[in-house]
Amino acid sequence: MDLEAVCGPSVPFYKLQGCGNDFVCVDNRELGYDPAVMPEIVAPVCRKAFGVGADGMIFLDHAPEGSGLAYIWHFFNADGSRAEMCGNGSRCAAKLAWMLGIAPARHTFGTDAGPIEAEVDTDTGLVTVQLTAPKGLHMNMSVEIEQQAFPLHCVNTGVPHAVIVLEHLEAVDVWKLGRAIRFHEAFQPAGTNVNFIESEGPGRLSLRTYERGVEDETYACGTGAVASAVIARELGLTGEETILTTTGGEELGVILREGRAYLRGAAELVFTGAFFPQALGIDLD
Repeated sequence: MDLEAVCGPSVPFYKLQGCGNDFVCVDNRELGYDPAVMPEIVAPVCRKAFGVGADGMIFLDHAPEGSGLAYIWHFFNADGSRAEMCGNGSRCAAKLAWMLGIAPARHTFGTDAGPIEAEVDTDTGLVTVQLTAPKGLHMNMSVEIEQQAFPLHCVNTGVPHAVIVLEHLEAVDVWKLGRAIRFHEAFQPAGTNVNFIESEGPGRLSLRTYERGVEDETYACGTGAVASAVIARELGLTGEETILTTTGGEELGVILREGRAYLRGAAELVFTGAFFPQALGIDLD
C-alpha cells in the first residue's frame, strides 16, 4: 500500500534522548519550513500518545553564509513555544549533526542564545557542549507560596532557572511546587524553570526539574544542571566540577571554569521514522 497516497505527505524525523530528555529532530535543510509555521508543527508532534511524544522539537537548518557556524537550530518546547537554549537538546543536536555528516565531531552551531561549541567523543558517544556564560545570578531570594516562604536562588544559563536546595529531594511535589514558582509573579512575564537539588557529598548533587514549556517534571534538564551547579558552587557545596544524578537516573557532568560552563553527558539516537502532518491535524499548505 502507498501510505502517502492514503495518509498524505510524510515528514522524516529522528528521535534522540539525552539523559531521558527526549526530542524529535528534523533536518530542515531540504524541507525548508519557515520558522513562523514551526510552532504549528511542534505541539501536535510532541503530544504524547497522539503524536510522536517528546519534551521538545529541534529543526536543523543552514547557517548564514560567512557566519562560521556548521548549522543553526530552531528549538521549541513541547507546547510550541520557542526557547533560547536547551542543554540536553544541544547535545542531541550536535550528536545528530555529526551522525548525518552535517558537521564534524567538533563544531559550533547557532542558537537563539548565541553560538554553542560542541564536541562528540567518537569513542564513547558522549557529547560535551560549551553553553552560554551564566548571567543574572541572584542569591538568597524568597517567594511566598500558599503563605509559606521558599528560599531560592536564580541564574540564567541560556534560559532562566530558579534553584531550591532541599534535604529530602524525593519528598518534594515537583509538579505542584515547581508549577507555583514557575508562574509566580516574581518571574513574570517569561516565567522560570525550577530546579530542586540535594547534596550527595562533595561534588555530587541529585536534581529534579520542572521545565517551563513542558509544564511538568522531566527526566533531565541540561541548562538546569548547569544552573544547579552554579548555585551549588556559590553555596560551597561543589567546586569547579559537579556530577548531577537526574530523575532518569543518568549522570550529567558540569564544569565551570573561567566564566564558562560545559555540560557533558550521553546523547542517543533512539529511532527514526516519519510522521504524517495530515493525521496530526497540521495544515502546511
